[in-house]
Amino acid sequence: MRRVPASLAAVVFALGLAACGDGAEPGASREATLILDFTPNAVHAGLYAALEEGLFAERGIDLELREPSASTDAPKLLQAGRAEFAVMDIHDVGLARERGFELGIVAPIVQRPLAAVIANQRIRRPRALAGGSVGVTGLPSDDAVLDAVLEADGVDPGAVERVTIGFDSVPALASGRVDAVTAFWNAEGVALRRRGVATREFRVDDFGAPRYPELVVVQGANAPAEPELVAEAVTEGYERTLAEPEVALEALLDANPALDRAEQRAQLDALLDAGAFSPPGRLDLDELRAWGRWNVEHGILAERVDVAELARP
Repeated sequence: MRRVPASLAAVVFALGLAACGDGAEPGASREATLILDFTPNAVHAGLYAALEEGLFAERGIDLELREPSASTDAPKLLQAGRAEFAVMDIHDVGLARERGFELGIVAPIVQRPLAAVIANQRIRRPRALAGGSVGVTGLPSDDAVLDAVLEADGVDPGAVERVTIGFDSVPALASGRVDAVTAFWNAEGVALRRRGVATREFRVDDFGAPRYPELVVVQGANAPAEPELVAEAVTEGYERTLAEPEVALEALLDANPALDRAEQRAQLDALLDAGAFSPPGRLDLDELRAWGRWNVEHGILAERVDVAELARP
């Protein structure tokens, strides 16, 4: 998710890494950094569960969470060697690679798209938006989402007025300023319902887009040679989130006491109900290929990504 400044996570490796040339003794720790895509929230519950239950520590990883100044920090910090891993929106991964950043997917976190067109409840289907207005942030992926949803219901995308609202989708829709917004169903969608705003959600993978992993852990060019240890811990953390969601929620809230419990509970419920974490850790190359084709068709990327190169370590 690209809308809010990201968080940092510092990760420390201990694998008997003397072979890496830093003189570390067997069992010693080695510092590395993992950057989150967003301020801590329910999509990160599996990471916090893994941290609190010692799943990273078992693999020699000591996790510290911090927030960077902007969501654009991740590719730059990875490329500069100031971070080794990051959680990123997969569209941002593709765009960063087009700009020359060396990134590869270590593990998926959220296994389906989170983007949607969220409309006033009186809008029963996307075609009812013809002649109406839709708020967008101005990001290319927003236009792609809106186009896909409209076209899937037989609407010319040009028949809708696009209003640039930045990241104020909740107040813009709640106030009636626009008829619909492009937003994330797990975040803004939940916030609107909690405000008592009656809405309908047209999720992009129900209207023309393929299923793809929205959020992935990526590694930069300077990552240690053992990213599979991060993948293992992340995967197990989300397996435990599925098995014991309350434990994962408590781990998230314990580490971030300023978060609203009810809001995070509602977000986690929405993700679980949608199967967004399932199956944990599985990276489907066919889904990535379909995502790449869809991105090019809708103008997010200039050309298809090399899936074999992207899906590394």
